[in-house]
Amino acid sequence: MAGVASWNTFALNAPSAAVVATGPPHARRSSLALTALRLRSPISRSSGRFLSSTAPIRTRAVVDDDEWGKEGAGEPESAVAVVEPPVEELSEAGELKRKLMDLLSGTDRGLKASSETRAEIVELITQLEAKNPTPAPTDALPLLNGKWILAYTSFSQLFPLLGSGRLPQLVKVDEISQTIDSEGFTVQNSVKFAGPLATTSVTTNAKFEVRSPKRVQIKFEEGIIGTPQLTDDIVVPDKVEFLGQNVDLSPFKGIIGSIQNAASSVVRTISGQPPLKIPINNTNAQSWLLTTYLDEELRISRSDGGSVFVLIKEGSPLLN
Repeated sequence: MAGVASWNTFALNAPSAAVVATGPPHARRSSLALTALRLRSPISRSSGRFLSSTAPIRTRAVVDDDEWGKEGAGEPESAVAVVEPPVEELSEAGELKRKLMDLLSGTDRGLKASSETRAEIVELITQLEAKNPTPAPTDALPLLNGKWILAYTSFSQLFPLLGSGRLPQLVKVDEISQTIDSEGFTVQNSVKFAGPLATTSVTTNAKFEVRSPKRVQIKFEEGIIGTPQLTDDIVVPDKVEFLGQNVDLSPFKGIIGSIQNAASSVVRTISGQPPLKIPINNTNAQSWLLTTYLDEELRISRSDGGSVFVLIKEGSPLLN
């Protein structure tokens, strides 16, 4: 695998309106009418939206009440233009992102996606890639900065890891993320695990080099096994599923409670230790990553194995 949205500023110059007095005074006092103008703003790269509105410009003529023929007669009247604020609408890219998020919901990062759903996801990804607002992502490295949460992948080697969540009350994959530092040219891939007693994480640190406008080369340097962090609230379930059977734990709650207390003591001791770092000296521990879509909240990347990754920027409304 490999925010605050920024809006492009734009200026509105309202056309001036002027009427040359060529008739009698009562004609000069008549109201002026201007055709409403439709104003369109640039697309917001963060939400895939553009601003558009029918902005009626209303004018009021300023009239000289002097008698016909006096000084000032024949001078043009002035008009004041008032523009109403624009209304937000979805752009085509924004609509595609919304549809993609709807499809990804409930797929457990792709693990539970059916064949038909995968096909629909691929179609939407292809359409989004055709509308990539950042055609040269490596020329916009600050846009890559930050923590990205994995929302979907077709990387089959990751499925056994994701499948660990099928062991109820034991362990599950809580989060898979990638953090990019464009100034230090570093990438950190992290998998966070959650269990009934504690949480922990496995992380790999890597360096990357820019090889093309879309591609970076990644070289892994070390792996880190984080020390377990004790879960704040430990709840013993009444039942668990084991080998397809529901096992009633009620008679064993006392024993389980004692075991948990002992385990918690061990976890507290381990939590005070530094994480375990494992150097990666293998020269073959490299990969490349192609970024095919990038905006302030969504990134689509492809790896050297052809797998696709859909990532969402931490803090984005797309995660809700």
